[in-house]
Amino acid sequence: MSVKPHERLEAWKSAMELVEEIYRVTAVFPAHEQYGLVSQMRRAAVSIPSNVAEGAGREGNREFSRFLSIARGSLSELDTQHQIAIRLGYVNSGREQAELLLARVGKLLSGLHKKMKESE
Repeated sequence: MSVKPHERLEAWKSAMELVEEIYRVTAVFPAHEQYGLVSQMRRAAVSIPSNVAEGAGREGNREFSRFLSIARGSLSELDTQHQIAIRLGYVNSGREQAELLLARVGKLLSGLHKKMKESE
Protein backbone atom coordinates (compact mmCIF):
# COMPACT_ATOMS: atom_id res chain seq x y z
CA MET A 1 0.00 0.00 0.00
CA SER A 2 1.51 3.34 -1.02
CA VAL A 3 1.90 6.28 1.32
CA LYS A 4 -0.22 9.29 0.43
CA PRO A 5 1.75 12.51 -0.26
CA HIS A 6 0.55 14.27 2.89
CA GLU A 7 1.41 11.33 5.15
CA ARG A 8 5.13 11.95 4.52
CA LEU A 9 4.92 15.52 5.81
CA GLU A 10 5.98 16.27 9.38
CA ALA A 11 3.55 19.21 9.40
CA TRP A 12 0.65 16.84 8.72
CA LYS A 13 1.84 14.28 11.30
CA SER A 14 2.21 16.92 14.00
CA ALA A 15 -1.12 18.48 13.10
CA MET A 16 -2.75 15.07 13.55
CA GLU A 17 -1.18 14.84 17.02
CA LEU A 18 -2.58 18.30 17.75
CA VAL A 19 -6.08 17.16 16.75
CA GLU A 20 -5.85 14.24 19.18
CA GLU A 21 -4.66 16.52 21.98
CA ILE A 22 -7.43 19.07 21.37
CA TYR A 23 -10.03 16.30 21.49
CA ARG A 24 -8.56 15.12 24.82
CA VAL A 25 -8.42 18.63 26.26
CA THR A 26 -11.95 19.56 25.21
CA ALA A 27 -13.47 16.29 26.44
CA VAL A 28 -13.56 17.73 29.98
CA PHE A 29 -15.01 21.14 29.13
CA PRO A 30 -18.36 22.02 30.71
CA ALA A 31 -21.41 20.53 28.98
CA HIS A 32 -22.73 23.99 28.11
CA GLU A 33 -19.65 24.52 25.88
CA GLN A 34 -20.30 21.39 23.79
CA TYR A 35 -21.82 23.36 20.92
CA GLY A 36 -19.72 26.47 21.51
CA LEU A 37 -16.03 26.48 22.27
CA VAL A 38 -15.61 22.68 22.10
CA SER A 39 -17.10 22.53 18.62
CA GLN A 40 -15.11 25.54 17.39
CA MET A 41 -11.81 24.23 18.73
CA ARG A 42 -12.33 20.78 17.27
CA ARG A 43 -13.31 22.13 13.86
CA ALA A 44 -10.30 24.47 13.76
CA ALA A 45 -7.98 21.63 14.82
CA VAL A 46 -9.35 19.22 12.18
CA SER A 47 -9.06 21.93 9.54
CA ILE A 48 -5.27 22.11 9.92
CA PRO A 49 -4.22 18.60 8.77
CA SER A 50 -7.18 18.51 6.38
CA ASN A 51 -5.91 21.55 4.50
CA VAL A 52 -2.34 20.24 4.50
CA ALA A 53 -3.62 16.98 3.00
CA GLU A 54 -5.79 18.72 0.42
CA GLY A 55 -2.94 21.01 -0.62
CA ALA A 56 -0.50 18.11 -0.91
CA GLY A 57 -2.98 16.34 -3.18
CA ARG A 58 -3.30 19.28 -5.54
CA GLU A 59 -1.22 20.07 -8.58
CA GLY A 60 1.53 22.63 -8.19
CA ASN A 61 3.18 24.54 -5.42
CA ARG A 62 0.94 27.61 -5.78
CA GLU A 63 -2.18 25.65 -4.84
CA PHE A 64 -0.34 23.82 -2.07
CA SER A 65 0.83 27.17 -0.72
CA ARG A 66 -2.76 28.46 -0.68
CA PHE A 67 -3.96 25.49 1.37
CA LEU A 68 -1.02 25.87 3.76
CA SER A 69 -2.06 29.48 4.25
CA ILE A 70 -5.57 28.32 5.16
CA ALA A 71 -4.09 25.78 7.59
CA ARG A 72 -2.03 28.54 9.23
CA GLY A 73 -5.20 30.61 9.62
CA SER A 74 -6.94 27.70 11.31
CA LEU A 75 -3.95 27.28 13.60
CA SER A 76 -4.17 30.94 14.64
CA GLU A 77 -7.89 30.51 15.25
CA LEU A 78 -7.25 27.43 17.39
CA ASP A 79 -4.49 29.18 19.34
CA THR A 80 -6.87 32.02 20.19
CA GLN A 81 -9.62 29.60 21.23
CA HIS A 82 -7.15 27.70 23.38
CA GLN A 83 -6.14 30.94 25.11
CA ILE A 84 -9.82 31.74 25.71
CA ALA A 85 -10.33 28.29 27.24
CA ILE A 86 -7.35 28.88 29.54
CA ARG A 87 -8.70 32.28 30.61
CA LEU A 88 -12.08 30.71 31.38
CA GLY A 89 -10.41 28.01 33.47
CA TYR A 90 -11.44 25.12 31.23
CA VAL A 91 -7.88 23.95 30.49
CA ASN A 92 -5.71 22.58 33.25
CA SER A 93 -4.18 19.23 32.35
CA GLY A 94 -2.81 18.95 28.84
CA ARG A 95 -2.20 22.68 28.58
CA GLU A 96 1.56 22.34 28.12
CA GLN A 97 1.27 19.56 25.56
CA ALA A 98 -1.27 21.52 23.51
CA GLU A 99 0.93 24.64 23.65
CA LEU A 100 3.97 22.67 22.52
CA LEU A 101 2.05 21.15 19.62
CA LEU A 102 0.56 24.51 18.62
CA ALA A 103 4.08 25.97 18.45
CA ARG A 104 5.52 22.95 16.62
CA VAL A 105 2.78 22.87 14.02
CA GLY A 106 3.15 26.62 13.53
CA LYS A 107 6.86 26.32 12.84
CA LEU A 108 6.40 23.37 10.49
CA LEU A 109 3.60 25.05 8.54
CA SER A 110 5.57 28.29 8.24
CA GLY A 111 8.65 26.46 7.00
CA LEU A 112 6.70 24.41 4.48
CA HIS A 113 4.76 27.47 3.32
CA LYS A 114 7.98 29.42 2.81
CA LYS A 115 9.46 26.52 0.83
CA MET A 116 6.38 26.31 -1.42
CA LYS A 117 6.34 30.08 -1.99
CA GLU A 118 10.02 30.04 -2.99
CA SER A 119 9.45 27.32 -5.55
CA GLU A 120 6.32 28.83 -7.18
